[in-house]
Amino acid sequence: MATDIRLKERLPDLTDRIVDSYQECCGIHHLGHCPLPSFDAVVGIAQDLKEILYPGYQKRQNLHMGNVVYHVGDLVDSLHDRLTQQLARALRHDFRRRHGKECGENELPDFEALGQEKAVSFLDTIPQMRRTLALDVQAAFDGDPAAGDLDEIIFCYPGLEAITIHRIGHELHQLGIPLIPRMLSEWAHSRTGIDIHPGATIGHSFFIDHGTGVVIGATCEIAEHVKLYQGVTLGARSFAKDESGNLVRTTKRHPTIESHVVIYANATVLGGDTIIGSHSTIGASVSLYESVPPHTIVMLEKPSLRFRQAS
Repeated sequence: MATDIRLKERLPDLTDRIVDSYQECCGIHHLGHCPLPSFDAVVGIAQDLKEILYPGYQKRQNLHMGNVVYHVGDLVDSLHDRLTQQLARALRHDFRRRHGKECGENELPDFEALGQEKAVSFLDTIPQMRRTLALDVQAAFDGDPAAGDLDEIIFCYPGLEAITIHRIGHELHQLGIPLIPRMLSEWAHSRTGIDIHPGATIGHSFFIDHGTGVVIGATCEIAEHVKLYQGVTLGARSFAKDESGNLVRTTKRHPTIESHVVIYANATVLGGDTIIGSHSTIGASVSLYESVPPHTIVMLEKPSLRFRQAS
């Protein structure tokens, strides 16, 4: 097919008009000398963290106690360097956003040193994170009769993938790292269909069965031994505004789920003052806007079904 050269001659003008739009729509570009965290680098960090959290299941095979120390040592050394860089970028960007200062100005914090300090603090959480994830894996096996063994859980269950990335992102969130925890949660969301804000607090032995469509909000508090099914929403009922009409972002907006609660498919629990008491069960498709005492079963009345002969 022949190319019309006259059409291609319009491209320089199109380029100019695109660049002009950068002056008009300033909120959706990032131009300057302060690089943002790299999405690809952050995902690569998450993949290597999974290699440490679940050795032998990811990239490297034939690991044993005789060589795993060298493998993990190399990963930790590499993660230290990459985390330091990405955390420094996130902290620098957040400081610039809040204070209006550009890279290169005097009296800026040493973001590389801050990034390294927080990277080491984060890496120090890995042993305890593994202990918690081991309980999550066991909860999935104990809660699903279709699971053949723990290996199947680690290889195949989207709920474990989502909670693994959440526990990584939550630790970074607790350290005050901006941007990167949300990048991780949205990466997990795209892979699993499970949307967990990194600010949510989730206890051990947590299991999401099937998983697709689960939403857990930022200020949600979930105790240990909680099980959710697909389509569950733990969300906000309303959004308070200040005197200027701006959203208040510091209030508790999402529910509290106490220990040993089961919430079945497509149930919705909303509100920061809503508490689901321990050992309670919330049935499928229930919508809750108020608290439930411990040891309570909440379910919809059985629907009335109509049968008729097909024509």
